[in-house]
Amino acid sequence: MRFDIYKNPLNTRYASYEMSHIFSDDVKFRTFRKLWVELARCEKELGLNISDEQIKDMEENITNIDFELAKKYEKELRHDVMAHVKTFGEAAKSAASIIHLGATSCYVTDNTDIIQMKMAMELIEKKLVILIAHLSKFALEYKDLPTLGYTHYQVAQLVTVGKRASMWIQDFLMDYDELIYRKDNLLLRGAKGTTGTQASYMKLFNDDEDKVKSLDEKIVKALGFKGSLPITGQTYTRKVDYHVLQVLSSIAQSASKMTNDIRLLQNRKEIEEPFEKNQVGSSAMAYKRNPMRCERASSLSKYVINIVQNPALVASTQWLERTLDDSANKRLAIPEAFLAIDAILDILINVSDGLVVYENVIRLHVEEELPFMATENILMEAVKRGGNRQDLHEKIRNYSMIAAKRVKEEGLNNNLLELLENDPDFKMNSEDIKDILNPKNYIGRSSSQVEEFIRDYVNPVIENYNTEYEVQLNV
Repeated sequence: MRFDIYKNPLNTRYASYEMSHIFSDDVKFRTFRKLWVELARCEKELGLNISDEQIKDMEENITNIDFELAKKYEKELRHDVMAHVKTFGEAAKSAASIIHLGATSCYVTDNTDIIQMKMAMELIEKKLVILIAHLSKFALEYKDLPTLGYTHYQVAQLVTVGKRASMWIQDFLMDYDELIYRKDNLLLRGAKGTTGTQASYMKLFNDDEDKVKSLDEKIVKALGFKGSLPITGQTYTRKVDYHVLQVLSSIAQSASKMTNDIRLLQNRKEIEEPFEKNQVGSSAMAYKRNPMRCERASSLSKYVINIVQNPALVASTQWLERTLDDSANKRLAIPEAFLAIDAILDILINVSDGLVVYENVIRLHVEEELPFMATENILMEAVKRGGNRQDLHEKIRNYSMIAAKRVKEEGLNNNLLELLENDPDFKMNSEDIKDILNPKNYIGRSSSQVEEFIRDYVNPVIENYNTEYEVQLNV
């Protein structure tokens, strides 16, 4: 390994081998050759003078790629596709004269891009479902555990730990639906010729439109797609790239929301991401347990959310049938967006599989705030016992100010309940107040919502997948 040149951290630190391999030269140029084989096979079936021996020669050399020779040809020709046409011809000599017959470069480059994106989306699909499965298990386990809710990052009505996790799951489930829609409706460019008119194929097939249409359909079917775009220029519309990366951006948004929540809760010492035995939280402060996994996922999420601007700019600035200012951008933006999302999902799978919940701390925080939340219920009960609603409300308001001052200015415990208990107008003892203060009286339908959501929405998705998967993070 060389250490004197820049290496992309997405490959060296974050993304999985599987995702990196999908966007490798090996997969890319083997796909070129598969496309050339299918083109020749379909052209032969439709009557062109191509032999079985030529097709067999091509098939036997799909993986026999001389990258050094291709590099030499590209330096000479300044054209990557023609360099690989020649390299393939050197390997499959009998077929050299018919490789790429009637095609434009985008026949292989664009169709390959779409094939690679579909492969990458299938890997993302698998990991997204695994994450949802892990979070669902967590949500069910903690569906009954009351915890402080927050609005504006200020204490609000109680929720449960599992209910909050269900909010994360719902976001990812929405992402899953979008991913499936885009993946299942991804169309190839097909065999459309130089400017999308199929003129070269019309020439090959003596203006037989049915054969030209059949060629496109046969190739698409052989490659496992449900169709090709009905209209193209030289390239498929670059809105396809934007739509695909929009889904990745959506996953990144969900990941950022989840990891930010965990980071806030880790500060409260309520929930903590996994922390390994020999892990160092800070080089200076030895006591620290930084949420570094969630921070990394959040950081990569920002990158993905930002990178979706690239295909948006490309799609909006393509001229007429095509300009080449898309190419360099696509080579960077599309693989890197997938690599980053792959890394994010691996991190979140790891985190969700080992989240630590500190139930006693959560209960302590609830107990500190519950007196304020319970005042309305206490007021109602005191009125039932003969008290005057307006007089008691004013007393609760005054006692609340006293208790809040004691907590904020003196650093002492919240004594609101003690103040209320000692006031004879409330006609309530400690046991009466204790009954009112059961946290489960304040979580509404949280537990049922979790159960219903997992049963009705999540399980029908995850039951179709194998969710056994162990992540090994590089750092």
